[in-house]
Formats: sequence, structure tokens, C-alpha cells
Amino acid sequence: MKTTGNTIFISGGSAGIGLAIAKKFNAAGNKIIINGRDEARLQNALKVLDNAIAIQGDLSLQADRISIAKQLKSNHPDVNIIINNAGAAFINDLSDNNNNSAEKAYQEINTNYISVIDFTALTLPLLLQQKEAAIVNVSSIAVFRSNKYLPTYSASKAALHSYTQGLRDTFSENESLNVYELYPPLVNTEFSAEIGGANGIPPSEVADELFAALAKDQFEVPVGDTKKIHALVEHATATL
Repeated sequence: MKTTGNTIFISGGSAGIGLAIAKKFNAAGNKIIINGRDEARLQNALKVLDNAIAIQGDLSLQADRISIAKQLKSNHPDVNIIINNAGAAFINDLSDNNNNSAEKAYQEINTNYISVIDFTALTLPLLLQQKEAAIVNVSSIAVFRSNKYLPTYSASKAALHSYTQGLRDTFSENESLNVYELYPPLVNTEFSAEIGGANGIPPSEVADELFAALAKDQFEVPVGDTKKIHALVEHATATL
């Protein structure tokens, strides 16, 4: 797929992985539209991007999803890449009866999974009008193995992984639409600070890997330590 001359919508694009992706593709000559909940953070992000656009809104809310999809159709009908990057994560101690585990899980599932399905459905008609289009779902190394700190976050990303595979199969015969899955490991961002993100890779490495993958139509995009696990899973699947 071409890596320049695209119009790219990035949810969660005001910081972290989303902003790193925005910078990488912006520098390569793409029109960037970033989305986030916080208007001030969006405006700060625009200062480091060239002629980018921001659309404020919370994609975990159905009304905002509908509004943003309408804005894209009306004001940016050339959008041909959607990067579903916005996410929610909570340390969730399942042994603590006062932890409100179910509420945390609900928010993660809603933001990381249900919202992606709905927003993708809302924007698919626009993407299918383009000569070349892509959907990029940002999952995680956590799809392959959960842990005691992020059990419900991992489950939400595993659900997103399964959905992404099904979406790719659904449009496998459509030569104009590609479906990518980006699997970051631990990344040094504010989002992951609570779980030791300072020990993670820089978000720019994730952006670089995605950029390279689009250039060679590599639909599965493991990054860093995820590459080892992904290779093992791919090998095991191939031998079934």
C-alpha cells in the first residue's frame, strides 16, 4: 500500500503511540486527522504536526462515534486509512472484592472492542469508496498471554484480535481494502506508566514498524518482543 498521499484518521492521536504514528506519516506526506477526548492535548499535538486536523470526541460514546463518522464523510471524504488506536486499561486485581473488577472490564471491552466494531462499521462505506484503503487495529502483545495485572485488558485485546481476523477474512477478496493488526509490546508512554512503561520501547519504534508494514502489505505487524511470540503462534498455526 502507498505510504504517502493518504488521508489518515488516528484515534487516540494526541499522545503516545497514536501521536508517534501521526508524526511518522505526517512527515512522509500524508494528511493527518487526530482524535482524542481532551481538546487541550489535541491542540498541543497539532503544534508538532504539519497542517494536521483535530476532531475532539470520545469514541467510547456511541453519539460521538456517529458524530465523528459524519464529520469525516462531510468534511474529509478522502479519508482512506482508519487507525483504531484509542484504548483503555486498568490494573485489575481479581482477588480484591472491593476492586470493582467488572466495571473496569466493561470500560475496557467497550473502548477496546465494541467501540472499534461500531466505528469501523460507521466508516466502512467511506473507505469502500476509495481506490486504496486500510483499517489498522492496534491490539497488543497481551492478546497472546494475560497476566495478573491486566487480565481484563488482555481479554479485551484478545477479542479485538479475533474480530480483526474475521474482518480481514470478510474483505479478503476486496483488493481495495486491507486490514492490518499492530501488536505493540510494552511501550514507554503515559498510558502505560502505571504498569512500568518506562521500561518499554519508544513509541516511534511502533510507528516505524507500521510504516514499513504498509509499504510491503504485511497485514500482521508484531513489534519488538511480540515478534518472537507471533512467530511461534504462526508456526504452530501453520502446522495444524
